[in-house]
Amino acid sequence: MQLLNIIYEDDILLVCNKPAGLMVEPDRNNFPNLLQEVKKYLRLETGDSNPYVQHLHRLDRPVSGIVLFTKQKQYLKNLSEQFAERKVSKYYKALTSNAQLNQINKQLPFVLEQWHRKEKKKAVLVPEGTEYAEKVKLEYVINEYNNYYLWDITLHTGKFHQIRVQLASLGCPILGDEMYGSADIYEPNAIALHAEKLIIYHPVTLEPIEFIAEPNFRI
Repeated sequence: MQLLNIIYEDDILLVCNKPAGLMVEPDRNNFPNLLQEVKKYLRLETGDSNPYVQHLHRLDRPVSGIVLFTKQKQYLKNLSEQFAERKVSKYYKALTSNAQLNQINKQLPFVLEQWHRKEKKKAVLVPEGTEYAEKVKLEYVINEYNNYYLWDITLHTGKFHQIRVQLASLGCPILGDEMYGSADIYEPNAIALHAEKLIIYHPVTLEPIEFIAEPNFRI
């Protein structure tokens, strides 16, 4: 598995296409992680033994796709606020073995709004008004794909396991996602969910900048 795949870099930003199975940041189990690999790369590139770099968001370990880093601390606030204020556009692709049959090959996206709560290591969907619940929203379009169903997802909120639990609530768990009910065999430590596109505003030019990493689903 290639741990570091850089798809964009300038003086401020560094963008990676994270492989499934790799953590974004260190955990107590000391697994290999993307942050560690980025620091190794920057040490070699800059000669700095302790270069600054910080990720702006996370992907679950079994999820692949785009992760954004900043190499300059002075821009961390600007970029973090873009995520907090939902100015960042996030697009994902997912594969399932089931689909809402009346929604396949339709042009207009379907909207899914629910109430989400994190419980230990899993997300659950709960009734509105439940303590600590937060509203989550995504849009999706479904198309047939090699005997499976390909979901094009626009993520409006970014809560813990949000896409995974919301698709499972429709009876359409993501391929390989045993935690949320998939019985399908997929790659070890991976599910068929990929962060394909991210659009932010560059903290210097203030112009929108788009990053794309096509999925490589193993089916």
